Amino acid sequence: MRLDKLLAHCGFGTRKEVKELIKKGYVSVNEKIVKKDKTQIHPNCDKIKVNDEEVIYEEFVYYMLNKPSGYVSATEDSLYPTVVELIDDYYRTDLFPVGRLDIDTEGLLILTNDGILAHQLLSPKYHCPKKYYVRVKGIVNEKDIESFYNGIVIDNTYQCQSAYLKILSFDKENSEVEVIIYEGKFHQIKKMFKAIGKEVIYLKRICMKNLELDENLKLGEYRRLTIEELDRLKDKSVLQ
Repeated sequence: MRLDKLLAHCGFGTRKEVKELIKKGYVSVNEKIVKKDKTQIHPNCDKIKVNDEEVIYEEFVYYMLNKPSGYVSATEDSLYPTVVELIDDYYRTDLFPVGRLDIDTEGLLILTNDGILAHQLLSPKYHCPKKYYVRVKGIVNEKDIESFYNGIVIDNTYQCQSAYLKILSFDKENSEVEVIIYEGKFHQIKKMFKAIGKEVIYLKRICMKNLELDENLKLGEYRRLTIEELDRLKDKSVLQ
């Protein structure tokens, strides 16, 4: 990788600004001052410093976010704030959310710059489960559980894959349930409940594949994934 590109990726300024740093002799590679911005370096082998500060380069990063309502799952939007804007300790522009949660949906969202992992988690062929906590207006019953398992038809034409519905509690007007789906159609869970005559009044994703939302994360808070969590996410043999 070119030295100026690496430094720009690591937050030492724009491409133009880091070129000036290099030109003025503020940058060293393996303890030797380097003044050519085109110098080729190996990020994981060469020791690079800027003003005696060692440069740490990460090719891929992985965050767990407890998404709050009011944020869109996108990298940019002209109307609403995006989930990427919540990650304030990341200096590059290649971060993106893995899949999407509706603007009013809360809970677990993974953000990364690893396109391969994102594909493995989102592609239908990998059959990745996603678990949601749902509050529903209406009384959910055993017939609804069977309907979800058999495949709810939404948008008049599309039959959803088999989904798992678990009743947690209910009163005279509302129900609390968990739902596991294996796909991610637009407004899917809301549409599934609408198809059986019920309305979603609160929706929160609590698990994706084998990664559970950290209960210590408040809405809008995030943290890096641990090595163990990342290994489990990447393990194709582990589905839930």
